[in-house]
Amino acid sequence: MYEFNYHRPQSLRSAAAMIGKAEDGKLLAGGQTLLPTMKQRLAAPSDIIDLAQVPELKGIAIKGRNVVIGAMTTHAEVAQSAAVGEAIPALADLAAGIGDPQVRHKGTIGGSVANNDPAADYPSACLALNATIITNKRKIAADDFFTGMFETALEPGELIKAISFPVPNKAAYQKFPNPASRYAVVGVFVAKKGKDVRVAVTGAGQNGVFRSSKLEAALTAKFAAKSLDGVTVSAEGLNEDIHAGSDYRAHLIGVLARRAVAAAK
Repeated sequence: MYEFNYHRPQSLRSAAAMIGKAEDGKLLAGGQTLLPTMKQRLAAPSDIIDLAQVPELKGIAIKGRNVVIGAMTTHAEVAQSAAVGEAIPALADLAAGIGDPQVRHKGTIGGSVANNDPAADYPSACLALNATIITNKRKIAADDFFTGMFETALEPGELIKAISFPVPNKAAYQKFPNPASRYAVVGVFVAKKGKDVRVAVTGAGQNGVFRSSKLEAALTAKFAAKSLDGVTVSAEGLNEDIHAGSDYRAHLIGVLARRAVAAAK
């Protein structure tokens, strides 16, 4: 690693001030992406602002018909939360399938969403559940938050404070994981709330997570796995790499969408 200045703020205001003053500062949440990147010398920030001691960023709460999860809440805490498991079991299931126990006990929901890795799981949950990303400056709808591969609507110095997930009538997440990393080769999150059906796909798109209007239209007509019979997804714009071709990913999207609808509860 290169030399850097280390900061450990005790409040959200202090963290925002520190990142604002840094020449090239980076926020440290769980460190599952930032630290390996620094070890490989692919990043050399001037300052690291560790958010571990900021109490405003932690915790899970039920507010009305929403599950609000603090940005520094770990994947393991989401997976094991009785509140999340009762309100949105699909979200708890998703968290339980991230990486391995070590990753789940260090990685955080805010870090994952802010990083917006194209194969990460949480971005699909945010899009499908129509979540709101709450920062220290504003509230951003998930549809407006994810802007491209590793890109978001966050402005310089802006921190994710929490994510608010509306409780759906039914939802489920299914993924085809890379056997080594457990990242999604393809993952599909399906959610139904009233008459609104949303289908979000991760791991497949060249520009990161996206919604499938074709699958949404079929499921809006009737929310049943059979509604997707004969519905195909185009391979155009999908990833092509050593793990899977674009045609195979297109096929997986359909398969996983059917499984998600069948498993939705």
